[in-house]
Amino acid sequence: MSHYDIFIGEFVGTALLLLLGGGVVAGVVLKRSKSTGAGWVAISFGWGFAVLTGAYLAAGVSGAHLNPAVTLGLAIAGTTEWGDVPLYMASQLAGAIVGAFLVWVAYMGQFKAHLTDPEIIGSQPRVEGLVDQKTAPKAGPVLGVFSTGPEIRHYWQNVLTEVIATFVLVIAILTQGLNDSGNGLGVLGVLITALVVAGIGFSLGGPTGYAINPARDLGPRIVHSLLPLPNKGGSDWTYAWVPVVAPLIGGAAAAGLYNWAFK
Repeated sequence: MSHYDIFIGEFVGTALLLLLGGGVVAGVVLKRSKSTGAGWVAISFGWGFAVLTGAYLAAGVSGAHLNPAVTLGLAIAGTTEWGDVPLYMASQLAGAIVGAFLVWVAYMGQFKAHLTDPEIIGSQPRVEGLVDQKTAPKAGPVLGVFSTGPEIRHYWQNVLTEVIATFVLVIAILTQGLNDSGNGLGVLGVLITALVVAGIGFSLGGPTGYAINPARDLGPRIVHSLLPLPNKGGSDWTYAWVPVVAPLIGGAAAAGLYNWAFK
């Protein structure tokens, strides 16, 4: 597998993942969308189908990691060269940025309608247990289209939730879904992983929105911070470390268990 293959597969696959995954969230939460209010079931299935599409595209090219936590887990498990890890992760982050930007392009009118609606302008997020809400981290009203955020902001709980959810994802990939070379997803593994992602959304997505992928969260958060959106609010950088660090811990823990119990 060449460096070019890794870049193209991970870049395009992750861009499609974010376009479809972010797109279903945009369709559900933004005003004047035909799918407004479709709810969490639509979002969970939408992210599962997004993984299905991006991973099928990239599986035969780069192995379809599409996620730095998966790349780290595969490297610890000994099926991905450590020297390729930076290229995988950089390609995934770049793809996530492009995919998130394309969500904005596709829903440009809905973003404008949502962010100029009188009910949305001036709305402030509330943080459980915080008396002075003026000091609450500023998560803008459309940040959820791009990145995740907790329903109850308790950082250690949020970290543990993301660690557990990512552990489930990576152990499922390592034990059920690898291709013949072991460096990424096989055809059956793509389908299994897509179903696992939807299942994680249903079962473990409620507390934090289940990032389970550092590139999926960080890339779109960067896009949110840069886009010229009126009344968009903040990008909640005080929380941004959680969906980056916690999935990496979860992926590493899954690989450790795999090496100990399944090899």
